Amino acid sequence: MGDAADPSQGPNIHTEVKDEDLVLRRRRQIVDAAVHLFINKGFHKTTTREIAKAAGFSIGTLYEYVNSKEDVLYLVCQAIHSEMEQRLKQRLRHGINGARDLEAAIAVYFTVCDQMSDHILLIYQETKSLPAESRRFVLEHELRITGVFKDLLARGVADFSLRPLHPPEITLVAHNIMVVGHMWSFRRWALAPAFSLEQYIQLQSDYLLGELT
Repeated sequence: MGDAADPSQGPNIHTEVKDEDLVLRRRRQIVDAAVHLFINKGFHKTTTREIAKAAGFSIGTLYEYVNSKEDVLYLVCQAIHSEMEQRLKQRLRHGINGARDLEAAIAVYFTVCDQMSDHILLIYQETKSLPAESRRFVLEHELRITGVFKDLLARGVADFSLRPLHPPEITLVAHNIMVVGHMWSFRRWALAPAFSLEQYIQLQSDYLLGELT
């Protein structure tokens, strides 16, 4: 999964280990092992023993860092969102105006959605298996990513490169962009034979920005 932000922020996952850096490293190993198992087998069919083995731990060591398989799923979901957010923000630019920057951000985001399609599907399929508090934190993290597009839309309105939009419209358009990016993951079985990723990005960008300029 790469060097994403700390996925342990959120619900307090109990551990007896006092070394915080060690906890972070071990949980990263657990996440990297679990994400492939969850994608290939599904959350419910994957056992904690399989996760421990893939991470190079004994089952006893695994339980020093998490209490349950649901804890692992929470860490996986947060790691996926952290990586998506990091990739998007790393490639954001502040150029000529808000509209141009929004167009560039849409292209980056859709590309990330293509690269992480299996991970996005995993979150949508398995988030329901999380306890309520953990699920709330995961959904809040997704809203942070949506906030990137809200900020770009607001900047485009402020510099007049986008048409006037009321705050509720900005919120709705930001969510639309998120969903259109995810659609490439959900319906790639139907879309990929008809469009290249570049064509999909161009057509969807034309449609989205055509409604805003």
